Amino acid sequence: MSSAIRFILNGEDVTLGDFAPTDTLLDYLRLRRRLTGTKEGCAEGDCGACTVLVGRLTDHGLAYEGVNACIRLMGSMHGTHVVTVEHLAAKDGALHPVQQAIVDCHGSQCGFCTPGFVMSLYGLWLSNDAPSRADIESALQGNLCRCTGYEPIVRAAEQVAANRPSALFDPLERDRAEIMAKLWSLQSATDTITVEKDGSRSVIPASLEAFAEALSQEPDATVVAGATDVGLWVTKQMRLLSPVIFINHLSELQSIAADGEGITIGAGVSYTEAHGFLEALIPAIGRLIDRIGGAQVRNMGTIGGNIANGSPIGDTPPPLIALGAQLTLRSHSGRRTMPLEDYFLAYGKQDRLPGEFVEKVLVPRPAENGHFAVYKISKRRDEDISALCGAFNMTLDANGRIEAIRIAFGGMAATPKRAKHVEAALIGQIWNWATISAARDAFDEDYQPLTDWRATADYRSLTAKNLLTRFFLETAGAPTELRRFEMEDA
Repeated sequence: MSSAIRFILNGEDVTLGDFAPTDTLLDYLRLRRRLTGTKEGCAEGDCGACTVLVGRLTDHGLAYEGVNACIRLMGSMHGTHVVTVEHLAAKDGALHPVQQAIVDCHGSQCGFCTPGFVMSLYGLWLSNDAPSRADIESALQGNLCRCTGYEPIVRAAEQVAANRPSALFDPLERDRAEIMAKLWSLQSATDTITVEKDGSRSVIPASLEAFAEALSQEPDATVVAGATDVGLWVTKQMRLLSPVIFINHLSELQSIAADGEGITIGAGVSYTEAHGFLEALIPAIGRLIDRIGGAQVRNMGTIGGNIANGSPIGDTPPPLIALGAQLTLRSHSGRRTMPLEDYFLAYGKQDRLPGEFVEKVLVPRPAENGHFAVYKISKRRDEDISALCGAFNMTLDANGRIEAIRIAFGGMAATPKRAKHVEAALIGQIWNWATISAARDAFDEDYQPLTDWRATADYRSLTAKNLLTRFFLETAGAPTELRRFEMEDA
């Protein structure tokens, strides 16, 4: 058993054995290493001023992703390559092309957010030789600026994409083979790592089986994959967590595959990793993932984590419940599978026995003759938490009657929950305006939402009903139905 994590920081090999489970990467960089180009803005993964790149080995080679250092915990850094803005410029002081483009296009004013923008654009520069305007805007979703209006920054991204110098200029391209060899050595170690400091303990299990064993011995441990939620427990609620088991490195939890039954997603699959796969097979969920946080949050957050923490406003449970997903839980003694909707028992309470963890979720594909949609309602379109999120999955028979329908909402109750009274009012009925008009009031039997700063109870109730109307208008496929609705509404 080892008592220290090992990683690469810019060009330096690091062995670290004196950190607490709640120590963040941002504090390590700024306070211990004096790499102050990485800024603290929001301390909640929202503004992007703390963006750094983290490189890790994947099935496709060495991948670098932008992450929020303010909520990334040090226990998750084992076997990675951390790259800060200080690593970009050449030894003679010449700016990296991404930095120079920001200068040329006047993409910086006060400068506080600039290093984070540089790192997000650098991540895009490494992964996409010819980004579209949409690609650039997506890469910058998680970076906020109060000065420039963004257009100069977008122009900088376009400039650097159009004028790419030799890869030998770039430190990550030039040293890629050496970095991969070092990371392979670090990640192939077979020891579980336990780091203790001031009575607190971090555990980095060597394998999935070691994780199951550790959790069986410490069933009350906090399990951390992406830390996009747990990070805020630390930075906003000042919680002292111990022990913490870090699992972001476990490749056994990071598989995603499709077969005749559906799509099986490992609990450790990030939103970014799931996006391309789901966008091709279930486009509505792909579009939803585009609106979960910024790129940094999607790189860190996991599908399994979004399910496991049981939040009533998590974005993935409503569409997965509407599709009839099955959840697999694992412990040291075995596995059990249940409908995903049964996992959520009450606010803050899930059907997870001591020592169990979410291992994977099986998502059935929508029927070929069916209709599936998911709608996220939030104050901002991008990088915002849902006020409510609704999903609809319906099949019609040859006569236009509703043969089957599943409706699920988040943000409307203490847990993600199906609208079973609405479903009952719709089953067997002709899919027309009269049917949905009669069914709208059944929402009041299914949900009694709360009022909070994101939305009032009345707003949530009315919006849920209106989303049923929207689903009807998008799927009816009959212009006469739409005209009749417009005339009746007038």
